Amino acid sequence: MEPLRIPHPTPEMAKTAAQGLIDEISVAFQSFPDERKPGNNRKCSVSDAACSAFSVFFTQSPSFLSFQRTLERNTGRSNVHSLFGIHHVPTDVQIRNILDPISPGHVAPLIGRVGEVLWEQNCLADYRVLNGTFLLALDGTDTFSSESGIHCPACHVTRHSDGRVQHRHIAVTPALVAPGISRVIPLPPEFVVQSDGPGKQDCEIRAASRWIDLWGARYAPRGITLLGDDLYAHQPFCQKATEAGFHFLFTCKLSSHPTIAEWVDDFERTRTLGTFETVIERSQGKPKGKRIPKVIRERWAFRFLETVPLRDTDDAMTANWLELTVTDLEAGTRLYHNSWITTHPLSPDSLVALALSGRARWKIENETIQTLKLGGYHLEHNFGHGKRHLSNLLASLNILAFLLHTALELLDARYRTLRFRYGSRVSFFQELTTLLNWFLFDNWDHVIAVMFAKLRIDTS
Repeated sequence: MEPLRIPHPTPEMAKTAAQGLIDEISVAFQSFPDERKPGNNRKCSVSDAACSAFSVFFTQSPSFLSFQRTLERNTGRSNVHSLFGIHHVPTDVQIRNILDPISPGHVAPLIGRVGEVLWEQNCLADYRVLNGTFLLALDGTDTFSSESGIHCPACHVTRHSDGRVQHRHIAVTPALVAPGISRVIPLPPEFVVQSDGPGKQDCEIRAASRWIDLWGARYAPRGITLLGDDLYAHQPFCQKATEAGFHFLFTCKLSSHPTIAEWVDDFERTRTLGTFETVIERSQGKPKGKRIPKVIRERWAFRFLETVPLRDTDDAMTANWLELTVTDLEAGTRLYHNSWITTHPLSPDSLVALALSGRARWKIENETIQTLKLGGYHLEHNFGHGKRHLSNLLASLNILAFLLHTALELLDARYRTLRFRYGSRVSFFQELTTLLNWFLFDNWDHVIAVMFAKLRIDTS
């Protein structure tokens, strides 16, 4: 039976940002290499396979393609045709087999391209914060992990002392972050390869170094400050970052940097270590009804030292060191403590901005990695492991979908309004996938208009 047709929007309505970007991504998929032999069944194109996988991540619906196949059988049409440009919906097995030989490096330029659109449209002006630079956080995360024997030749193997063998795929996932802004902007990831070595820390640093080689010339001229944990705060990586044109602001634990700790102790003994204190007031919680959020007064106490050598060698490079201790003035309890090294100059006027920027590094974990793993994208789920590149390729398509949703919130006022009005991310995507699974749409304008109509939002 013909499914219910929802009235579509007027022809004069402009194309949504969603349709434009997805069309551009679909065209780019057409350039993906096809390594199938000429005699193989090529009814399903590489582009159809890539678009199909991407559509699952974009809709956050594992059953999306199954519903679309049903629509196609019943009506001869489906939303994968009109919304994603897919000509033939492949099976899950076909998708895995077709995509396995394709390197994730083919997706990285698409992720970069979406970011370029945001720069071109001046959507990232508020992200330029620390001495006019953007904050680019680096962090490594597992995109796949198994102790049950599922693995491929590209897996990173971790052998634990208790005899457990863990097969993993690991990626460095750079993202633009800013204090006070919840949205993060993922940039092209770089995946750990076997030649990076057995240790996770070595692997992450080598992958991050490779990312600088691949993307440094593109991003450093924009004015970038790299953020990273203590793993990055060592001379080889700091030197590579500065030579590529980046500033850095890396967490620096004195316990793992004996030379810096010795300098700090010496200057403190001679009472020449820089100090600065200020009181910061912040609201705890959000206003709700007549309830007024509690105001907490915090003492921010800094110690700082400029031109500190990173190691005890003749060729040691120097950086500036700062430490922050936050104390609740009323309770007298310590709320936060951390220290960093940076290329930015230090002064009482710059310390708070540096600390706020350094603390923004957690956003790559909370707003990017945790959202990808727990916010509906299921980054660590084994959508298909393959024998060559499949796991990393699907992870890249997943990150691309996450970035596209973020970009649409910044580019498209109607999409942004819908995300706000539906409340949680889960509610929004449940409504979206329900509509796409049961009704036919002409384009993304049609989808947006219907969602507005269901909420009775005036678009005039």
